[in-house]
Amino acid sequence: MEGYCVKCKKKQEISDAKEITMKGKGGVKRKAMTGTCPKCGTKMFRIMGKA
Repeated sequence: MEGYCVKCKKKQEISDAKEITMKGKGGVKRKAMTGTCPKCGTKMFRIMGKA
């Protein structure tokens, strides 16, 4: 899964990626991927579609 690293300011492959669910507007559940940047170690986050 690819996400945007704010520290590196470019798209990177998310390492140690885990899929989570979070609350969205109107009680809708949203899927997201979270992990770390392989270059700088910053936490990365990518919001996906509805669950």
